[in-house]
This record gives sequence, structure tokens and C-alpha cells, in this order.
Amino acid sequence: MKKNHIKSKTLLFILSIVSGIIIILSFVLDFSVNPLNYAAGYVLTPLQSGINQVGGWLSGKMDYFEDNLNLVAENEQLQAQVDELTVENTQLLQDREELNSLRDLYALDHKYESYEKVGARVISRENAGNWFSMFTIDKGSDDGLEVDMNVLAGAGLAGIITEVGPNYSRVRAIIDDYSNVSAEISETHDTCIIAGDLSLIDDGYINLVKLDDPDSKVKVGDTVVTSNISDKFLPGILIGYVTEIHTDSNNLTRSGYVSPVVDFKSIKEVLVIKNLKQNTSE
Repeated sequence: MKKNHIKSKTLLFILSIVSGIIIILSFVLDFSVNPLNYAAGYVLTPLQSGINQVGGWLSGKMDYFEDNLNLVAENEQLQAQVDELTVENTQLLQDREELNSLRDLYALDHKYESYEKVGARVISRENAGNWFSMFTIDKGSDDGLEVDMNVLAGAGLAGIITEVGPNYSRVRAIIDDYSNVSAEISETHDTCIIAGDLSLIDDGYINLVKLDDPDSKVKVGDTVVTSNISDKFLPGILIGYVTEIHTDSNNLTRSGYVSPVVDFKSIKEVLVIKNLKQNTSE
């Protein structure tokens, strides 16, 4: 009993001291709140501040990611619009090229209106490189086409049919190495040969050879057309314009170069004259 009594007194004494310390601290620190509240605030306030800072940082990151997601979505939408506009622009360019080609063919049709003609599309070219020196069109014997019929494109003569199938025809262009066209100079009526040479076409020229021009009347800029003496080509079809002329070493003939009126890099549509030279000359 005595030991328990001593323990109670000791406990009471310790509690009294703690209470006294708290009361003193309350007066010294001028708290208007409970000292326990102060102790809790002293510990929790920095923790709360840290939590608020972390929350603010996380909120900022979430806003950043949300903005990025919105930008990505907007960029994808804009890219889709750009792709759509690119397709539309490409189609418009193709339509414009086709329209220009059809206008050229329409002009050719009227220029050589005395001949019967049929339109055709180029479906393949058979030589390597960028030039249409040999190509195939989508019309053949079923459409009344025959070998040696003249083919027009651009503003004049493109070539001649060398082979015909039921629904296709092969065309040898006048720039081909094996092509020779009897021609004449419109201004002077002097005759010459237009000889294909693929090594020259990169510079935009065709060979003009064996020009019978004893008085040297032919000059740069003169017009070259098919001659009436040709056995396969109809007369008067525009080939091109003289770009260079000089006298040969034999001093009897002249040679030079012609700039063709047909763009042999981009033939898409042609007109085939159904009249044959052999028939018209009879």
C-alpha cells in the first residue's frame, strides 16, 4: 500500500510539473489557442504546405499534358486537312493538264479539219528514260486504225503507227533513232529530212539534214512541215522550227537542228489521222 501511495504521489508530481510547463509556455508565447493545438500546428503546417506545393506541381503537370494532348489532336486534324488539300490540289493540276492537252487536240482537230481523226490515250511507253520515242495507245483495228497512220499531239506531228492490234497500236515518235520524215521549209519550200536522234532531244532538238537550199535562204525561226513527197506522212503537218542552220562540207546541202512543237516527255492524249498517205495520193 505504501509503495502504491508513493507511486501515486510521484505521478501526481510529474503531471503537476508538465501542467505548469504548459501554462508557462502558454503565457510566454501568448497563445490564444490550446498549447496542444499549437504543437499540432507546428508539426502539421509545414506538412500541409508541402502537400499543397506537390498538389500545385501535379496540377501544373496535368494542365501541361492536357495542353499537349490538345495540341497533338489539333495537329492531327490540321495534317488531315493539309493531306486533303494536297490531294485536291494534285487532282486540280491533273485536271488542268488534261484540259490543256484536250485544248491542244481541239486546236489540232480544227487545224487539220480536212482529215478524219480519232482521239486516243497513251497507255505505255516502251523505251527507257524520260522520252516517248516508242509508245502504245488504247485504240486499234477495232477503231479503224491501220499501220502508217499519222499521229498528232501537242501542236503538231508526234509520230506514225507501226503496229496495230484489236485494241491497241504502237507508235514510233519522230524523235526515235529509226525515224526519218521527209519535210520542207514552209517559207522557201526547200526539202529536207528530219532524222530522229535521242542523243539530241535532251537539248530539245531534232536533226535537220540534207536540206536542198542552194541560195541559203533558210534561216533560224523558219517553219518545218511534212513534205508532199513523203510516202507515209501527210503533207503540211507542223513539225517544228529551225533553231540552227549551217552549210555542209560538200557545199551542196545544209544541215541544222529543229525544235519540235511536241513535248515528247509528257504525251498523254493523241489524235490519229485515219487518212493514209497512200490513199490520198491516188
